[in-house]
Amino acid sequence: MSRVFNFSAGPAVIPDAVLGQIRRDIPDWRASGMSVMEISHRSKDFVAVAEQAEQDLRELLAIPDNYSVIFAQGGASLQFAMAPLNLSAEGQVVDYVQTGSWSKKAIGEASKFCDVNVVADSADRNFTYVPEESCWQRNDAAAYLHYCANETIAGVEFPFIPDSGDTPLVCDMSSTILSRPIDVSRFGVIYAGAQKNIGPAGITVVIVRRDLLGNARPGTPSLLDYAVYDKSDSMSNTPPVFAWYVAGLVFAHLKSRGGLDAVAAINERKAKKLYAAIDATGFYSNPVETGCRSWMNVPFVLRDASLDARFLKEAAAAGLFNLKGHRSVGGMRASIYNAMPEDGVDALIQFMQEFERTRG
Repeated sequence: MSRVFNFSAGPAVIPDAVLGQIRRDIPDWRASGMSVMEISHRSKDFVAVAEQAEQDLRELLAIPDNYSVIFAQGGASLQFAMAPLNLSAEGQVVDYVQTGSWSKKAIGEASKFCDVNVVADSADRNFTYVPEESCWQRNDAAAYLHYCANETIAGVEFPFIPDSGDTPLVCDMSSTILSRPIDVSRFGVIYAGAQKNIGPAGITVVIVRRDLLGNARPGTPSLLDYAVYDKSDSMSNTPPVFAWYVAGLVFAHLKSRGGLDAVAAINERKAKKLYAAIDATGFYSNPVETGCRSWMNVPFVLRDASLDARFLKEAAAAGLFNLKGHRSVGGMRASIYNAMPEDGVDALIQFMQEFERTRG
């Protein structure tokens, strides 16, 4: 079967060029007679891969020298616990913004360790907007301020970086990292699961300002302590070598495309044309406030929900896969991460227009 356009929210599409390199490397990596999945993570060759991956990521995101780059396991969900364990004392207040399912889960996990102050909550409008920062109820004593830059389920994205002042800003950037340039110096911690813009599930990028290291609570397990990863170059245990290797290939691929400025221009164009197609007709609609619409995850519903199953079936027949919306929202969702080619978005728009013509 030929490659299809995969609109999955994650695990998500990986660049064809990267898949081609993996295909060549799998049986015999660098003429070693072994797969990259078989070599020691402490071997000279793999250490070089890890170091190059970090260097390329630092260049892509312009990460300052006073930040540590960690490659961890457990996905972004494990960071829901690691952040409070490393950045707050027992019983200390932490500030969280709730804008969707993932920030809600982060709050639930942090509540096991901290006194969580929800500074703003968009549940009143079914998580379809980001509350104005001027209305947030911050706690001056909070150990940090946490938010999720992009909620993949509802397709809500922060159009701004919160101003946290002297309070460390912590961000779940799983579905927007590497989609555009960011000012890393605004953050205390950035974390991101790999399976959207970085590579296969199994590895998590964590960017931590160095002055925040070494403050884990007493009794914190070693593999939940940022400082342990920093001191061991993320190799205090056997890391997911394959996922790390693929992440490195993706970083190099993004550099070859012209870096994040070039990538951002394409991503913005893809999102704008898809939203324009949705807004052009009453047959489709998107519930998210216009200024908070995600570049990466575009949910939409059909005017007649009884057509949903037919839409999905015919879309798959046309080579457009994984468009079903999350069960909590319904409808459709097109995830158009970095590796989704513009041709895929164009094909989806063409299909939507034809489906409306014949079914509307």
